[in-house]
Amino acid sequence: MQKDGNVVPLHKVATDQATHAPLARLPVILLQVRDKATQQLRQGFQALFDNADDTLFEMADRASDNVEQNTFFQAMRDLRLKRKSIERFFFEQFFEAFVSLTQYDGTHTLLPRALPDAVSATLPDDELERNVAVEAMVNKVLNRDGFALDQFTARLSTLLGRALMEQHNPMGPTMLCEFFLQAGSNLGVEIKVKLIILKLFDRYVLSGTDQLYVEANQLLIATGVLPDLKPAPARRLTDESNTLAPLDSSYTQNDDKVPQVFATLQALLLPERGSGSTSLEDRAPAQPISTRDLLRLLSHLQQHVPAPTVGDDFDLRKQLEQLLTRVSVKSGKSRRVDAADEDVINLTGMLFECMLDDRHLPDSLKALIGRLQIPMVKAAVLDKSFFSRSSHPARRLLNEIAHAALGWGECAASERDSLYVRIEQVVQRLLSDFADDPAIFSELLTDFLAFTSDERRRSELLEQRIRDAEEGRAKTGLARQRVEQALNQVLLGNVLPQAVVKFIQEAWSNVLLMTWRKHGDPSAQWHADVQAMEQLIWSVQRHDEPDASSHLLALVPGLLKTLREGLSGSAFDPFATSEFFSVLERLHVQLFSQPAPSATDAPVMIEVLEKVVLPNADEGPVETVSVHLPAGDDGLRQVDQLRVGCWVEFQEDLENTLRCKLAAIIGATGQYIFVNRTGLKVLERSRTRLALEFHQGAVRRLDDTLLFDRALESVIGNLRRLNRGK
Repeated sequence: MQKDGNVVPLHKVATDQATHAPLARLPVILLQVRDKATQQLRQGFQALFDNADDTLFEMADRASDNVEQNTFFQAMRDLRLKRKSIERFFFEQFFEAFVSLTQYDGTHTLLPRALPDAVSATLPDDELERNVAVEAMVNKVLNRDGFALDQFTARLSTLLGRALMEQHNPMGPTMLCEFFLQAGSNLGVEIKVKLIILKLFDRYVLSGTDQLYVEANQLLIATGVLPDLKPAPARRLTDESNTLAPLDSSYTQNDDKVPQVFATLQALLLPERGSGSTSLEDRAPAQPISTRDLLRLLSHLQQHVPAPTVGDDFDLRKQLEQLLTRVSVKSGKSRRVDAADEDVINLTGMLFECMLDDRHLPDSLKALIGRLQIPMVKAAVLDKSFFSRSSHPARRLLNEIAHAALGWGECAASERDSLYVRIEQVVQRLLSDFADDPAIFSELLTDFLAFTSDERRRSELLEQRIRDAEEGRAKTGLARQRVEQALNQVLLGNVLPQAVVKFIQEAWSNVLLMTWRKHGDPSAQWHADVQAMEQLIWSVQRHDEPDASSHLLALVPGLLKTLREGLSGSAFDPFATSEFFSVLERLHVQLFSQPAPSATDAPVMIEVLEKVVLPNADEGPVETVSVHLPAGDDGLRQVDQLRVGCWVEFQEDLENTLRCKLAAIIGATGQYIFVNRTGLKVLERSRTRLALEFHQGAVRRLDDTLLFDRALESVIGNLRRLNRGK
């Protein structure tokens, strides 16, 4: 396979771009960052294309038929021909994105968000699959390298003199994936091949983002761009006691760098202001307290958050007002919360109201998550990009907890599983230890991701075993049906020696089962074994044709050889095998004898009147539903929208529900296999029964999109409607 060189002159890439703005507009240090990243990305592309050929060839080698094989071979050819153009177009976009940083304006893209279910449901399946794959790739990078990326984005923002959202960072996973999708948009391959290529991009290009961000940060630090930016600020609150110290009115918050997104949200929150102030005298205007003092008050309240109980009504604003009143009385001065901080409190309160009303979150965990409101308020007060930055550690921690809890089932307090205990530990650690050092969120996020990763690996292993077992069970069921059909075609209505009928039903059926499972219906082996059964039946019947005897003489040696070879691989009882061949020999001798044997010597004959039904080898009952639903049925549509990995909730009775994940759709039988959070099989449904349960409201799909993002989108929509109504 033709290979491109690892090193390509950077000036050549630059000259390939037809519509570049002058490169002089970029700071020299950004050119160095870009060129350093280009070298590493080129090496990743080299590995991607080198391995793509081998990967697609292996897929073609394992293809189930010629059509699928040709698909992979055609993809190999297409990728070879377009390899250079894909790489060239990728780096053209990469260079242009750096140039466009000089004109970057974050105000036109306020809140990047995922498509709502109503829209994503209308996307073509191929596009939906691709979007899901890309989202997973981006989240994987954010989970792994989010902190280094955040620091790099902050340094870029400082260098550019304006806030840069990470989604518009040319080296962020969102932009890199978009460049690659655009570069490969003219590949004429099927979606399954596109997904394979995306996985290769993830494996050989995105896997190196940690080095990408580390080197970029080092270059910027060396030139003095935020050199003191550290992952764990040393500043801590000095007063964490239950008593209230006098407030420091000399400290004021610097709001000059409030993120554009939060500034836009403040306009929507304007009608909500005014509840967080207290006045001792009408003529004395209330003075805003500093952010530092607000954090002290919140830390005081944080120590008194009630124990988790479903239905808790902890009103943070009311509690804070009471504290402000006490402080104002003690100092003799009217105090209020600063407008920006009040907006943070109001917005966070709305978000938690929305999240705790979310029917996709288990009730038993809502109480725990509700206790995180004050720590999240403090995180947002310290860094207002909390509302616009999806990779903010506090926000990600909340999302990860909610996502892990999606499949958590209800259980008694004495039977709490490890997930509940771990979430409880996270909540308690934040309530007891978080003062004003946001590094605790990164620490807890890292630990929680490690915990969920271990759980996920264990469950994935179990799920794979279940899929393999279910596929095998389905294949065995199909084999049994096919063998029953073959047996009934030759046996039904015939009068045959009882020993032969018994041999076919008990011994040769096993040979046929193994052959069908191993080689399939169209195979020569299957047809040979079916023909041997037909020849056996013909050989024990009397025939009036003149040449019947000579034909039998010629047939018997080969038939016996085929029967013995088949039985040798089926572990059939050797004693029973020997006894049958002795009986068969006597039957053949009697057929040659003239006249026919007397009644005393004649074999026992039976007429096969009932269909042969082979025993079900402990495979469990196969569900059958006789109801027929029309093709456009809404329940069927909802079933067909289910994808492996999505979560659903079954209403078992009036009080109990069961949350489970779709682990497999068995192609051979159309059965849907569901597992619990630990990967154990809990349910099996047919397509029709699932559709009926959707109709009855006995099952619903759970929304597994990010909880915080879902709530933020809902809150913003509500605020906009309220503002339009005024």
